[in-house]
Amino acid sequence: MSTASSHSTSPDGLAPVATSVNPVSGFAWRDHLIGHVPAISLVVLCLGFALATDTFWSIRNLLNVIDQLTVLGIMALGMTAVIVTGGIDLSVGSVLALSMMVMGWLSNVMGLPMPLAMMAALIVGLACGLGSGLLITRANLPPFIATLATMSIGRGLANMVTDGTQIVGYPDWFSALSINRHMGFLSVTVLLFILLTIAASLFMTYRAAGRSLYAIGGSAEVARLAGIPVKRVTLWTYGVCGMLAGLAGVVMSTRLDSSQPSGGLGYELDTIAAVVIGGASLSGGVGTIWGTLMGVLTIGVLRNGLNLMGVSPFVQQIVIGAVIVLAVALDANKRKV
Repeated sequence: MSTASSHSTSPDGLAPVATSVNPVSGFAWRDHLIGHVPAISLVVLCLGFALATDTFWSIRNLLNVIDQLTVLGIMALGMTAVIVTGGIDLSVGSVLALSMMVMGWLSNVMGLPMPLAMMAALIVGLACGLGSGLLITRANLPPFIATLATMSIGRGLANMVTDGTQIVGYPDWFSALSINRHMGFLSVTVLLFILLTIAASLFMTYRAAGRSLYAIGGSAEVARLAGIPVKRVTLWTYGVCGMLAGLAGVVMSTRLDSSQPSGGLGYELDTIAAVVIGGASLSGGVGTIWGTLMGVLTIGVLRNGLNLMGVSPFVQQIVIGAVIVLAVALDANKRKV
């Protein structure tokens, strides 16, 4: 990289002294600012809605925001890993629905103890994720096509479990997981999301397996030559993403006190949006759990604030779409520089 040079007179005035200026340093502040765009955007949104509504900063409303984003947040953790590898998973919403339906069917129809039914939901999610991973790594299908197929199959199976009817009536202790607030503000499901976020961040930042996700996203061939088992890592990345979608289905059931075959409809788009808004690149190799958390909070605050202002849900979809476009455009322009 070339540097610009200039001349100045030496202190004794006898000879010019060449000085060099690195043009990159002039843009350091801008790169630093771009890296904090998700957090800055979240702060701006909060301030804007605080001025526009009287109830945004109320404790009740803030707790409501946190409760509502747990399902999206849990799915976004797995999606972050997938997108960092350069992939994408369109099936998470359908996997959520299938997992919650299997859990409800096993517990309420087959009489299986609820804890075992919850474990079965995670296994179903894991199996769906591994299925997508096998289509990608063994059948060599593009992630978009493979997960699109899994999305369709998963949604169909979710409806077949009970012929399209919902399952209602879970034990009181199960529903209490997302209702009862310990210490006045912390439910079990929110605590679960916080712990998973911390664990995912530590894994992707400090573990060799987590760092290998970035290497694969940067260049799968280079990662393979460096000794990283690219296909195996990719397979299990999709498997974990599916398992987290199954866990999100369990969390959603605690909130609804029911399992619905239409559950999670459209959540795949919100999940991808949260990760992209958080600064991840759809081309792979870039993304952090911290950024994803900011993206999840941004979508949660945006929906909540627009609801408080009485904005139509249809208009909200338009706003979310516009935010996604801005986030992707920012990423594209950042990579050009």
